Amino acid sequence: MEKRTVNPWKWQEERSYSQAVEVKNAESTLYCSGQAAIDPDGTSSDKDMKSQLEQAIANLEEVITFAGYQCSGIVRLNIYTTSTRELWPHFPILQEWITRHQIEQAVTMLEVTGLFETLTVELEATVVK
Repeated sequence: MEKRTVNPWKWQEERSYSQAVEVKNAESTLYCSGQAAIDPDGTSSDKDMKSQLEQAIANLEEVITFAGYQCSGIVRLNIYTTSTRELWPHFPILQEWITRHQIEQAVTMLEVTGLFETLTVELEATVVK
């Protein structure tokens, strides 16, 4: 697989994403449903934004590795949150995870009026290998 990031500017580097990612000769692609702070028994978290973000990241990583992929293969990450104001102070947690796995991805973040039950953040990814 060949992966090339497209960044006509430099400012996005501080925010840990790329403007676009081109993939050639991929072996396969994994489209992950949005992962949120839901326990293995299906219980939705009612904890704070930081805790929910950490669990959403862990759940996304679990799905990716269970499918036989690596987090470094993430090429698209969509972030849905009920409050960008509450999420933003915890954004370094996501950035550290991105750096640790050497992820180079395109990102969209959306503030939504609600997520399932008590959830406040959800991560949706496309992964290639």
